[in-house]
Amino acid sequence: MILGALSQPGRAGRAQEIGALDWREASEYRALFAPRRHRSAYRTYVSALPLDAVLDRLDATETTPEAVTPFDAFGQSGRYDRWKIARLYGSRRLRVVRMPHADGPRGTESWTLVSPYPSPSLDRIEPGTLLIVLEVPPL
Repeated sequence: MILGALSQPGRAGRAQEIGALDWREASEYRALFAPRRHRSAYRTYVSALPLDAVLDRLDATETTPEAVTPFDAFGQSGRYDRWKIARLYGSRRLRVVRMPHADGPRGTESWTLVSPYPSPSLDRIEPGTLLIVLEVPPL
């Protein structure tokens, strides 16, 4: 079941929509990859499902994952150790999907799905999917 922002009141449709994906809230990734100044606007989740299965269940199969470097996937504003990430992935590319997700009058969410993703200690690669959600308030 989705935890945190994706299952708060007013987001029942969102929780129902992706509840079958068995997401687990993983705030340790928010601390690693979200910019410190805006960290409260982010939520992070992990699923054991591979990215293609996640996209299939989200009915987003027309979305094509990009093969990107870890630095392109995780950005430059988080506090993660870039050398550890470089050593962990080497020349391996990550599969990433970035997509907006409308949430009505409460604003929009920007979703970044990453697979495979690093362990929180950055010492091994996990086979599932990491979801980084940025809540963008309405204008």
